[in-house]
Amino acid sequence: MAQDQPGEPNATLGPEARLSRLEAQVATLAEAVRVLARGLENIPSEDVPPEQAERGARLAHELLLSQGL
Repeated sequence: MAQDQPGEPNATLGPEARLSRLEAQVATLAEAVRVLARGLENIPSEDVPPEQAERGARLAHELLLSQGL
């Protein structure tokens, strides 16, 4: 799923660096899920325009791409 960052092969990273990198990736994934969920929220009494879901999906995708995920 995740790609190695240029200049940082996984084998040369120490345990602390790998853990820090993993924590950053998890935080990014959590934020992407929040953005996507926000775009898909549907209040039963209101119509949600399809553009709202599209925007959430696009923002989540852009967030993941910006972090190399």
